[in-house]
Amino acid sequence: MTGTLNTLQKLAKLGKILSRIVYIFCLVGGIMCAVGMISMPLFPESVKLGGVTIHAFIEKHAEISVNSCYAAMAMGLILCAGEAVLAKLAEKYFTNELATGTPFTLAGASELMRLGICAICIPVGTKMIANFVYGIMAHFMQDVSKLVPGDTVSIGMGVMMIVASLLCKYGAEYAREAELPTRYSREE
Repeated sequence: MTGTLNTLQKLAKLGKILSRIVYIFCLVGGIMCAVGMISMPLFPESVKLGGVTIHAFIEKHAEISVNSCYAAMAMGLILCAGEAVLAKLAEKYFTNELATGTPFTLAGASELMRLGICAICIPVGTKMIANFVYGIMAHFMQDVSKLVPGDTVSIGMGVMMIVASLLCKYGAEYAREAELPTRYSREE
């Protein structure tokens, strides 16, 4: 293995590990949001801890209404789900790349292209869905604060993956063309 290919393989291993970590964090975040949404009704106003209701504790210390907390958890659940899917797709790409031993395959380039497109579409789509859910919750619930999911760099990252996929495709095609003359010269 050449030095550059060795470096690419080390980066692929790191990418696989980081993708797995992001996936796990997204799962935990999504589960925590779901548990929070489910558990909030279990603590009615009559339940007090140290003379303070759970709802009053949230409103005082988080400086957010309980209904805003519901909306934030719903948005968080949707955003975590989208990022978990994206992280799983990235982990799959890195796993396949490590199995082939090079990023310069047509299948790998195609998978990287799909990952780049997903890196653009999934966060944009989940953000739209989260805003839609927020709008519905704000319409039907009282005292829901204005919540805006943070901006992501997914479009730039997605474009970079698409460009990298084209470079990998070119490398795979170049390698195939470079092998053809030597293969024919052996048969003659």
